[in-house]
Amino acid sequence: MKPGLVYDPIYLEHDTGEHEENSRRLIATISYLEETGTKEKLTMLPPRPASTEELGMIHTAEYISYVKSKAEKGGGWLDPDTRICPRSYEVASYAAGGLLVAVEGVMRGQVDSAFALVRPPGHHAVPDAAMGFCVFNNVAIAARFALGEFGLSRVLIVDFDVHHGNGTQDAFYADPGVLYFSTHEYPFYPGTGRMEETGTGDGEGTTINIPMAAGWGDDEYLRAFREVLVPVAHRFRPELILVSAGFDPHWADNLAMMRVSIRGFAQMTMILKKLADDLCQGRLVFALEGGYNLRVVASSVRASFDVLLGNKEIDDPLGEAPMTRKPEGFDRHIEQIKRIQHLAGC
Repeated sequence: MKPGLVYDPIYLEHDTGEHEENSRRLIATISYLEETGTKEKLTMLPPRPASTEELGMIHTAEYISYVKSKAEKGGGWLDPDTRICPRSYEVASYAAGGLLVAVEGVMRGQVDSAFALVRPPGHHAVPDAAMGFCVFNNVAIAARFALGEFGLSRVLIVDFDVHHGNGTQDAFYADPGVLYFSTHEYPFYPGTGRMEETGTGDGEGTTINIPMAAGWGDDEYLRAFREVLVPVAHRFRPELILVSAGFDPHWADNLAMMRVSIRGFAQMTMILKKLADDLCQGRLVFALEGGYNLRVVASSVRASFDVLLGNKEIDDPLGEAPMTRKPEGFDRHIEQIKRIQHLAGC
């Protein structure tokens, strides 16, 4: 069965000018998927707009109304980082709706897996405010939708964007039905995501943060996935895996200071695919979050699809990070996280 691709040119209509999060990210990616023959191997899943009720599964009615009104009045800045234009409310509703279509496609067996190539991104958006380029929290809305529409009990969200997904964490911090796992540069925007943040109440233990020191790369990320994500996923046994796929941990991305390669992202995707195959009938949905080097984003999305398609050869046109001295201390760091998450010996 072919993987699904959610995309529509409407996502280019969220006009942010020369802002780092701009339409060129998707233009470059779709063009590369077409040039390499990848797109023709995929099942296209046309997006739909999320309804106000669906947006309201995460966001307040007042905030939804504010974004719509702000766009209708010509747009502007929702916060110091998040700019919208007259069509941004509509586009943002299609971004959230694109994730819902991806979930529907996977849950109804139309596709085994899907990648929603959407914008604006979502994982920083909180119930009543935009943050960090994000308008509506696409992945959080999709998780609530999956739990309600399809009667699921357990959803795993994996977030490997270089920034911590504070909005997603907050949405499910007390919810035992959603396991949130995040790797992120720390300390870095937005300042959340300490390893001690593990959930509260009934959700205690279902938030797993792996703060990463600037300069760590493939080896550290893959150890975090293998030594922490894999055992906690098997313990949790999700019925669906959602992924906030941010490609800004790449060594060539100027907005961060990590050292992941395109091959490293592909290896993380391999781990996620195996978890989905082993635990939840292959149900795996990716959503584009960050990543601002156009070549990196395009090549990383293609590499992700190569993994989902079962291709053994992964093309990494940029190669590994240039050799520099890595920060020390990862062994102690991950052992501390394992103790917090009751994974000693894994």
